[in-house]
Amino acid sequence: MKVKEVAILLGLLVIFNFFSWSFLFYLRDEKLRVVFFDVGQGDAILIRTPRKHHILIDGGPGNKVLEKLGREMPFFYNTIDLVILTHPHSDHVSGLIEILDRYRVKEVLCTGVLGETAVAREWSRKIEETGYRKAQAGQRISANDFYLDILYPAEDFQGEHVDDLNTVSIVSRFVFREDYSFLFTGDAYADQEKEIISYKEECRRKEKADCDFLLLNSDVLKVGHHGSRTSTSEEFLEAVFPEVAVIMAGEGNRFGHPHRETLEKLEEHGVKIKRTDLHGDIVFNISSPKK
Repeated sequence: MKVKEVAILLGLLVIFNFFSWSFLFYLRDEKLRVVFFDVGQGDAILIRTPRKHHILIDGGPGNKVLEKLGREMPFFYNTIDLVILTHPHSDHVSGLIEILDRYRVKEVLCTGVLGETAVAREWSRKIEETGYRKAQAGQRISANDFYLDILYPAEDFQGEHVDDLNTVSIVSRFVFREDYSFLFTGDAYADQEKEIISYKEECRRKEKADCDFLLLNSDVLKVGHHGSRTSTSEEFLEAVFPEVAVIMAGEGNRFGHPHRETLEKLEEHGVKIKRTDLHGDIVFNISSPKK
């Protein structure tokens, strides 16, 4: 065998060995991984469980989420188990259009509310073709090591037009092995936060047996509406009682997010603040149980 042929063979063996070890490492990773992607002024969050369930909440503006996913998911794995669109504003839905084209998406969860922009209409067209599950408060999506509860909205907005899409954002709570919890709020305002709290209080007053899905206390809070002062009320913070707050905002954005009032409120409650505009991608790698 010629020297050149030997070199090529050795090179192929090295490449094969590298990808084999990468595959084994990926399969044996026993941690929950939650990544709040820095996609600029928008939301895109990936949840990967130890059993390799992949959940993507929102897709951010543009297609930056594709690059982010390419780093988080190996090339040999192109399946996303669940895509959740909180609401069809461009800074949440744009990246999901390409996701539906490039990845094998098993299920889509959204309210089915209609948006007015071209990208919102394209999203509606695609999910009508592929099918989706309508999100509504009280739903629970579960597997062996996690569950995800839908807390809001309680009303049916499928096929409806609303004046402000932020007011119908899906709010959900993800719980890993009954031990770690994340609260995802989309762009919900303080009024929606108060509605969620009132649902919980009403449920308990009526002594219903299924009020657990309205639990709010969470280790990590994804702050509503990019840290705007229209969200994250005192009442809501007290109910959630988070250790960490994640604010997803673009560096130097024209909206002035996050607002100083929101930051001060979080600081007063002793919450550790992480921001995509300052820290880039924010990653949680979690083993269980808590120590």
